[in-house]
Amino acid sequence: MNQKNILVLCTGNSCRSQMAHGYLKSLLGDRAMIYSAGIETHGLNPGAVAIMKEDGIDITGHTSNHVDEYDGIDWDYIITVCDHAYENCPFIAAPKAIRLHHNFFDPSKVKGSEEERHQAFQKARNEIRTYCEDFVKKEFS
Repeated sequence: MNQKNILVLCTGNSCRSQMAHGYLKSLLGDRAMIYSAGIETHGLNPGAVAIMKEDGIDITGHTSNHVDEYDGIDWDYIITVCDHAYENCPFIAAPKAIRLHHNFFDPSKVKGSEEERHQAFQKARNEIRTYCEDFVKKEFS
C-alpha cells in the first residue's frame, strides 16, 4: 500500500488541526504522511498540547504552518476542520484528493474558569478523536 498524504486544514493551525494531526499520526503510523496547516498561523495552542498529553499523544513538536508551505504535495486527502477554513481556503490543486469537511467545536473561544476551559478542550478532543478513528476505519481498512 502506498503511503498517503493527508492535509488537515484549519484557520490558524493552532488547535483543532493540531489535535487531528496528532490522532491521525498515532492511528496511521507510517501508512500516511500527516500535515496540518492553516490559512493563517497562530502558533501552537497550549490547551491543545495539554489535552492531547492527557490522552497520551505528544504534539509539542508540532509547528503552526501556513497552507502555502506545502505547495506541490500530491494530496490524497484534504480535511478541513472548521467552517472558516473551508469557506476561505485558497484553491489547493489536488485533482485526486478526497476532500472532507467537519466543523469541530472550537475550544479556544471558550472563556470561563479553568475547569470550564478544560472541559471545552476535552469536548473538542473527544470529537476529533472519534472522527479520526472513524476516518481511519473507513479509508484504511
